[in-house]
Amino acid sequence: MTTLKATLHDDLTTAMKARDQLRSATLRLTLSAIGYEETAGDAARELSDDEVRKVITREVKKRRDAADAFAKAGRAESAERELAEAEVLTAYLPAQLPDDELRALVTEAVTETGASGMSGMGAVMKAVQPKIAGRAEGGRVAAEVKRQLAAG
Repeated sequence: MTTLKATLHDDLTTAMKARDQLRSATLRLTLSAIGYEETAGDAARELSDDEVRKVITREVKKRRDAADAFAKAGRAESAERELAEAEVLTAYLPAQLPDDELRALVTEAVTETGASGMSGMGAVMKAVQPKIAGRAEGGRVAAEVKRQLAAG
C-alpha cells in the first residue's frame, strides 16, 4: 500500500473512532474512488502516491463543482458540506502555488515556447504542467495562460 493511501486509511480509522462523520464519510468515498481506479482497466494494480494525489485532486474538484451547483440552486447547507469535504481532502494535497509564483511559471513557459495569441495555448499548457505538478488547479493555470496570451 502506498504511503498516502495508508495515511488515508489510518486517518479514516481515527475519524471513525472520534465519530467524526464528515471526515469519515469523505475519506470512505475517496478510498472508494482510489479502489475503483485501481481495479479499472485490464488488470488490478496498486496506485502510486502521485496517482492517488490525482484521484484526490479530482475528488476535490468534484466537491467544489457540486458546491457551486448547490449554491446556485439555493441549497446553502449542501454547498457548505461539499466545501467542508473539499477542505478535508485538500489537506492531503501539496500546498497550492501562490498567484505570483503561478504567474512567473506561466510567463517562463510563454517565453520558452515563443507562443503568442490563443493558438499557442496548448503549447504553453504542455510546457507549464510538469513544473506545476498538481500544485495548482488546471482552471487556474488555464485562466493565467489565457490572460497572458491575450495581453501579449
